Amino acid sequence: MEVIILPSSKEIGALAADTIEDLVHNLPRAVLGLATGSSPLPIYDELARRHDESGLSFTQVHGFALDEYVGLPAGHPESYREVIRREFTNRVDVAPENVHGPDGTATDIAAACLAYEEAIKAAGGVDLQILGVGTNGHIGFNEPGSSLASRTRIKTLADQTRQDNARFFDNIDQVPHHVVTQGLGTIMDARHVVLVAYGAGKAQAVRDFVEGPVSASCPASVLQFHPHATILIDEAAAAKLTGAASYRHAYANKPAWQGL
Repeated sequence: MEVIILPSSKEIGALAADTIEDLVHNLPRAVLGLATGSSPLPIYDELARRHDESGLSFTQVHGFALDEYVGLPAGHPESYREVIRREFTNRVDVAPENVHGPDGTATDIAAACLAYEEAIKAAGGVDLQILGVGTNGHIGFNEPGSSLASRTRIKTLADQTRQDNARFFDNIDQVPHHVVTQGLGTIMDARHVVLVAYGAGKAQAVRDFVEGPVSASCPASVLQFHPHATILIDEAAAAKLTGAASYRHAYANKPAWQGL
């Protein structure tokens, strides 16, 4: 796990976008894992800017969303399929048929989850997975207590997560109680994971998953076992890390050819 501390979300978005741009240039048919929420927005903004200003193309790229609410009708503005389109894929030249998401409207949720796993495999697996982290340490919607080997499935949201997400709805009563999410085992299959976190509100979660024990009580801690996990955080999110000085030193002296 590589921890990189940068001054702000703008620098984090630019560094993550550099990595994605290099990937797409070298592998035009790259498969991206797409997260929602506020954390990935600086990445999507920067990629959209590069598409508009320098012609960065995503025509052959496939994207797979991490998760989806259960019960929101197709086209609902807060469904994650719509959020991904609005915040990223409609701003670049990704083919609409290449954008995939879990089906939260399926009659048979279990079958839809299996089908989603198969779709990811059929595409060749995720080359780079973008992640945020919840205040309780969840990634995707793998809440505390999730199996570290879990696959795509239905989950019940924790009260804290529903409260955190209520800002996207008129009130908390509109936030669904259930979601379909890629599992921790599914996320761990990605060849490269890039997790971004900003602000003091994420500092404890960052401390827990970077420097705490690997435990289902902090789902993001499973990334300690990932062979290529990059953690991009700002100064506020890094405030509780005991090893912050070491992380800064390692990054400052990293060989330029190594990239992320």
